[in-house]
Amino acid sequence: MQDEFVHVKTADLLNKLPVLAKRGITEFSVEDIHLAGNKKFITSLCKTVQSQCPGMFISFPLEARIIDSPLVELLMETYCSVDIPLEGSVKQGQDSPALLFDKKLYSTKAALLNNAGIVFGFLAGYGIQQGDSFKAFRDRLDFALTLYPNHINFPQFADEAAGGASPKPTGTYSSKDLDFSRGISFACRTFYTCGRAVPWFNSVTKALKVYPSAFFSDFDEWQQCNNCSFITDYIPENAPHTEIEKMQLSFLSQKFEEKHKEHLFAAVKDLVQLNGAFSRVAQEGQESIIQTSYNPDDILSPYSQDIARFADSTAMEMCRVKVFAGSDSPDYKIL
Repeated sequence: MQDEFVHVKTADLLNKLPVLAKRGITEFSVEDIHLAGNKKFITSLCKTVQSQCPGMFISFPLEARIIDSPLVELLMETYCSVDIPLEGSVKQGQDSPALLFDKKLYSTKAALLNNAGIVFGFLAGYGIQQGDSFKAFRDRLDFALTLYPNHINFPQFADEAAGGASPKPTGTYSSKDLDFSRGISFACRTFYTCGRAVPWFNSVTKALKVYPSAFFSDFDEWQQCNNCSFITDYIPENAPHTEIEKMQLSFLSQKFEEKHKEHLFAAVKDLVQLNGAFSRVAQEGQESIIQTSYNPDDILSPYSQDIARFADSTAMEMCRVKVFAGSDSPDYKIL
């Protein structure tokens, strides 16, 4: 029953959650963005889940400014995921408003969550706030990915799916730039979020010496050429992860060839396939047998995060690896 869609009024939410748990619903998402800054509500929500429906996975928006150590401790005891809006503050100027973005705030709060092992993602809108621009959106996205979010969601896609209007051009955000932003966002949604790329994405862009927004811009073009973009109504959430992984590897092979770094691709492929296999065990219960070019112990070590140094200093070793469900977490063995 976890796929059942249930709409609950915010005022009734805390009382309804135990009822939904008894009905067998194991996942629930709070969509009301206005609750993201309500620390009292978030605290009550976590305590309700812990005490009355501990088997329910719940996700909810959470403003960065209210994240502190006591709240992080509460989140650690809750089966949950949080979505942090990436927002700036509008500063009115003589000519036009400017959108100021506090990187220190987000990096500090993300470090608290990462150190505690809490699953979090970002809500990365574009063209919504006054003073926003294409450059500011790209900068926010590039910065956000350095913080290792589990996922990045874009409110525009949910709004469009619900029949809402797309962002309108402004003096700082042209219609052409809005189109570019939409393509970059859809590419990120496909490649990073649905592609479960968080463990290795930053290593790959570092090896390619490319900013994430430029990487996604190129992947958007690739998707359009391969008829799997938003233009063709492709829905990445409906695709098997193995399908998206094939797309990732095809595109990455092309990019490493363009950069004349073909010698690094074997390590990249191992990283993508091993981490993908682990994710499918965890999320779908699906075991895999894959062929690697390096020993999996080496690929899964911290040294592989610097792909260029790893490839230069690590001996290749062809292995046939089975990835399966261990007693507590996904595991692997060399066959």
